Order: sequence, then structure tokens, then C-alpha cells
Amino acid sequence: MNNKLIITKHENTIISAFFEGMDMIQVSLSPAGEDTILGNIYLGKVKNIIKNINAAFVEIADGRMCYYSIKDNKKPIMASKPNPEDGVDNGKDKAKPGKKYADVRIGDELIVQVIKEDVKTKAPVVSSNINLTGKYIALTHGKTSVGVSNKIEDMNERQRLKSLVKPYVSKDYGLIVRTNAAYVSDELIINEVKTLIDLYNGIRTYGIHRTRFSLLYRTPPGYICDIRDGYSDHVDEFVTDDEELYNNMKEYLVQHQPEDQNKLRLYNDKSISLSALYGIMEKLKAAVKPMVWLKSGGTLVIQPTEALTVVDVNTGKAISGKKKVQETFLKINLEAAREIAKQIRLRNFSGIIVIDFIDLEQKKDKELLINTLEEHLNKDPIKTTLVDMTALGLIEVTRKKLRKPLHEQVNELLPELLNG
Repeated sequence: MNNKLIITKHENTIISAFFEGMDMIQVSLSPAGEDTILGNIYLGKVKNIIKNINAAFVEIADGRMCYYSIKDNKKPIMASKPNPEDGVDNGKDKAKPGKKYADVRIGDELIVQVIKEDVKTKAPVVSSNINLTGKYIALTHGKTSVGVSNKIEDMNERQRLKSLVKPYVSKDYGLIVRTNAAYVSDELIINEVKTLIDLYNGIRTYGIHRTRFSLLYRTPPGYICDIRDGYSDHVDEFVTDDEELYNNMKEYLVQHQPEDQNKLRLYNDKSISLSALYGIMEKLKAAVKPMVWLKSGGTLVIQPTEALTVVDVNTGKAISGKKKVQETFLKINLEAAREIAKQIRLRNFSGIIVIDFIDLEQKKDKELLINTLEEHLNKDPIKTTLVDMTALGLIEVTRKKLRKPLHEQVNELLPELLNG
């Protein structure tokens, strides 16, 4: 199967879509010419402390406030001491003695990274646990260990990679070996480790001397992150029909992933657009509809809310005239499990996801269903965990949040797709 990362523009929106054959598996939207703050690193200022929840609000730009958890940030990188004019009342805003979190006061300037975008009424979230991500390695401030992606299952390879990067860990940062690093040469991995360490040292050494609200590091555009994070050994081509995007992608690949330069292609067929060739707009429109039909005749009804996402599996037309009802229920559920894993990734759901499958009577059928769902969830490059089946037969899944869900991206950038 030919796997492609298709990157194209629709009006003022950049669409980055990963295809397996003609099947769109993952997609993200971003405004052309406008960068997200997610992943950016700033010299921020503590404006307020909320004692009862051990949190603070940090200003990263003039008037732009972000939520900061004090208890989760034990090693902040401080740039200055509080000034009396900033309203510190003799240390009353200081964290209570004995707590296992850092001493942060109003007026402090500290280096923070945006780890979550703003969602509706919720402010962006920032952290002192700076994370610098490469194709093979992630450097994490505040940790001093070596981690290896759980998706690398070969124990010999895990040990090789761990031993390879361990000498580069310091008292200030640790290293995480990403899935992309599996079976990659020592040279490529070590070169990236050194690049990330140089970047980290530059941010830490010079960042504390910059003026407040300075942008110390700008995260690459979303479509570049998709190239970096998209398991390039599973991608045969990076294809775009936009010359500016092509040049940006080429520059990134030359500097950071020279081994993948030959995968880049500029599409220039004038008879049909790249978007039309792959049916991207139609697939996007389908990906924000609440109902998904299964080949068996069953349906999924998908309802995202602010607190969680609910997926309901229905028999639809599949049960009509069937005698072996439980066998039919199992067949629909197994097909639904495969499709739900795909839809979670495609629609970029995160947080808590609750799935209401059709009730099964036999224990072995329930176990087969859970194992099938877990197998397909494990294909997701973003950490996705099957938590459990509740007493009511509902299955709980959690997925790490990185970007906004697809329906919010579409609502902001291509709202016309939500009509009709």
C-alpha cells in the first residue's frame, strides 16, 4: 500500500492529510501565514497565584494569560526575582513550606512552553517542563532519565537505544527515544541528540536575559511537525501542489531529515487538483458528521462534548431477519471497534472517550471485542489507552491531547463544511 502525506492549501487554510492508499487516516488544519502558539517557548511573567489549587496565571504576551500548575512544575527556569512594585506581600503568595513544588511568586519571570492551546473559555496551558522534539529524540527539562517509546517492543533494540543516549543525560534534562528511532543508525540519533542539547542550552543560557514576553523558540508549522512525527519509514511520499510549501518542506528536510529528501514531490498536474484527486474536502466533510455507516449495516453515532466524547454503536439495518442475534452483535461490534479506532485518530479526539457497544452475553465475546479494540487503538501514534469496561458495559478510552479536535479546527477555518 502506498502511504502519502498530502499537504495542500484551500483558500487560506493549510490541510495536512495522511493517506493509506486512498483512505484518509489523519488530518489537521492550520491557517496559512499564521502560526500556532502550541509548543512555543516564551519568557513569561507570573501575574497571579491561586493558592487553593496550587496554580498560577502566567502572562506570555501583552495581556495573554496562561494557566500554570505549580505542583506539576518542580524545576522552573527563573529569569528574575520578584519586584516590590509587582505586588508581592512579604512572601504571602509564596508556596507553603513542605510542599513538593517549586517556589513561584507574583512578579517572577520564567521560561515556559505552551503545552495546550486555548479551548473555548479555557486559557492556554504553559509549563516549565520544556520539551524539545526531534524526529528520533525528545529532550525533557526537569527529568533526568532515559525513556524509550513503548511502541518499540524489541527488547534488544530498546536496550541499544537506551545505552546509546544515556551518556548525554544531565542533571537538568532527560531524553526520550521516539518510535521513529527504531533500527536507525547511531550516527543519525546522536547527531539529533547534540542538536537538541545545543538548542536547549541556547534557550536556557540566553533566554533568561531577554525582555519579558520574548518568544524564545517558535515551534515548526503544523505540516512540518506532521513530516517530523509521521513515522517517515511508513510514508512513501510527501506531496504538495503549493510551491511555497514545497520550498519550506525541502528546507526542513535538507536541514533536519536529509535521509527523507527523496520522498518530497511537487504535484503539478493541471487537469485535476491534488485535493480533488484524493477527495479531501468530501472526506473532511464526512469526518465531522455525527453518523458513520458500517459495511455490515450498523452505525456509529459520535457526539463530542466539552467533558468527553460519546460513541454509540447501533445495529441499524444489520439485524433485520437475522436468527443468530449474538453472532450478529459480535460481528457488528468487531467492525465498529476497527472503525472507532480509525475515527478517534481521524477526528483527533482526546481526553475521555466513552464507547457504548451492543450488549454481548458471552464473556469470551466481550474479551475478543476488548482485545480487537485495543489492537487497533495501539496503531495510533498518539498515546491512546483502553482503560476498562464498566459495570454497565461501557468501554472507557483516554487519548493524549496535542491539537484541537478536528470539528473545532473545521469550525474555525472551514465552517462551510459543517452546513448541509
